[in-house]
Amino acid sequence: MDKFNSLSMDVEQTERDRLQTLFPQCFREGKLDIDMLLNLCGEYIDEDFEKYKFEWKGKAECFRIAQRRSTGTLRPCTEESVDFDSTKNLYIEGDNLEVLKLLQTSYYRKVKMIYIDPPYNTGNDFVYNDDFTDPIAHYKEVTSQATKSNPESMGRFHTAWLNMMYPRLRLAANLLRDDGVIFISIDDNEQANLRKLCDEIFGEENFVANIMWQKRYSPANDHKTICPMHDFIIVYRKSDAWQRNLLPRTEQNDAMYRYEDERGVFRVGDYKCNKTASERPNLYYPVIQPNTGEEIWPSRDAVWRYSKERHDENVKSGLVYWGKNGLSKTPGYKRYRDSLHGGGGVVPGTWWTYEFAGHNDGAAKEASELIGNRIFSTPKPTKLINQLMAIATNKDGVDIVLDFFSGSATTAHAVMQLNAEDGGNRRFIMVQLPEVTDESSEAFKAGYKTIYNIGKERIRRAGAKIQTEKEKRDAQQTIEGEDPAPLDTGFRVLKLDTSNLYAWDATPIKADTTEERVQTLWDRFDARDKTIKRDRSDLDILFEVMLKMGIHLDYVVSEITVGERKCYSIGEKAFESHKDCVVLVCLDFGITPEDITAMCDLAPAQIIAAEEAFEDSTAMSNAHYILQDRDIEMKLL
Repeated sequence: MDKFNSLSMDVEQTERDRLQTLFPQCFREGKLDIDMLLNLCGEYIDEDFEKYKFEWKGKAECFRIAQRRSTGTLRPCTEESVDFDSTKNLYIEGDNLEVLKLLQTSYYRKVKMIYIDPPYNTGNDFVYNDDFTDPIAHYKEVTSQATKSNPESMGRFHTAWLNMMYPRLRLAANLLRDDGVIFISIDDNEQANLRKLCDEIFGEENFVANIMWQKRYSPANDHKTICPMHDFIIVYRKSDAWQRNLLPRTEQNDAMYRYEDERGVFRVGDYKCNKTASERPNLYYPVIQPNTGEEIWPSRDAVWRYSKERHDENVKSGLVYWGKNGLSKTPGYKRYRDSLHGGGGVVPGTWWTYEFAGHNDGAAKEASELIGNRIFSTPKPTKLINQLMAIATNKDGVDIVLDFFSGSATTAHAVMQLNAEDGGNRRFIMVQLPEVTDESSEAFKAGYKTIYNIGKERIRRAGAKIQTEKEKRDAQQTIEGEDPAPLDTGFRVLKLDTSNLYAWDATPIKADTTEERVQTLWDRFDARDKTIKRDRSDLDILFEVMLKMGIHLDYVVSEITVGERKCYSIGEKAFESHKDCVVLVCLDFGITPEDITAMCDLAPAQIIAAEEAFEDSTAMSNAHYILQDRDIEMKLL
């Protein structure tokens, strides 16, 4: 029996283990020989320290912070959730740095797509003032007061923004699957720095694109200089295992294909390029007009696009077009619609118009219809996120979409909407800091005290609306004999908090008298005999077990009776059978060897119980041998 580890995943050790598996020769007595590693990679040590680097004050410290393990947990809140027992979606209230650390064990390399819309560093919306001495205590302190932006001290400077983003992106990269991708919205203030940051974290070779999204449909006439009409969406993949999807064809795409022959519909491409004869002499040659026999040369300023050999192949394949009557003196190239990617889609580009992906005004109207007028001034449109998901996710998979700057919860809305449209099974994880709304804002006047509450209410209302619309469509499908696919519009609410398990309190004792100091010290010693905090619910403890043991937080949890003990079965089969569950947790006190035998009969992968819950030390010793005989592992809280 081993003690339960209440810390988040040890990212440093995990990365070290992976490196040692690949390069065992680079480790000497358990320590990494960096010189050997560099030599193996062909990077030999020299004395030239004037190399290209992206540096700023605090970079080394925030790298260490990303690796530092969290002592916190995520506590479930059933009363704020929708369809808590069955949903696969998560909405998390908390500082995203700590939440990302806590998600590492359960979701390491499990997320298919990340979309974030982080603070743009304008000097008036920066709230992530991290305190790393005791992150959870700091978080509890600020959320019990007022978590709001501080434009006078934070957010104006590149350094503060980089120190905020760097550890969060490092942790986010760990969560991406090998075939995963991240999309990051940004404006001109930090676009250049973000590119450098992502090059370092994801690798320059994994840069995919810098999409320009037309966020406005007309310039603001009162702008003092040049009105910004676009935002950027920077795209990085986790590795070359990522494959983008094609976008669905539109009427506008198909309208380009105006010609047709016996092989199908096609459009005519230019047969010339903008190179001169002196630049590309191999592309300057005569071709024969097949219907007139005329020899046709290109101009010396614009030669043929194809070599003589390729042209001959085009002729044999019937891909050269000579006009409707076949007598044109300028050839064209036939591009058949149905030969492009099977005719099923369009390759995404980097210029996204507002017609294609929506705009800010439309997004604000969309949010207003759900949660009130102008609650958010510049939310992202669901159409934009839907286009990103169309490129990055698959409806037939179980793709997780993560947004850890959730804000107005557009991403969650878009996931539910796209699933309703194509019958997909995508799941979302949203993370939002409970940043308070300004007292003069429309959100505050409407009763929304925090941005977290706005996002939660939007998901609730959007889900209800989408579900109602789907029920209407399903009724028609049922009449037509089709079987409608189920749709998940629920979400489990989880909240960042301190661990449910006692740990030795080493903080300085603050007391006015000696008696009070002594009493506090005795209370701390007394607490060492306990493992579980008495003010926490069974569900709180269960979710910490799931979180720290690497179990997805959307797994089914069932209360069952084993012998005379109340237990909990965690696993996907928990509603059907309590056998072969992932984990069996017993939080009752007075556990006997007979209880352990009954639990083993259910054949769980692991059993979890509090060390203090055993009837006595003899019962624990006997339990050890029973578990050993059954080859079942037990963790002690």
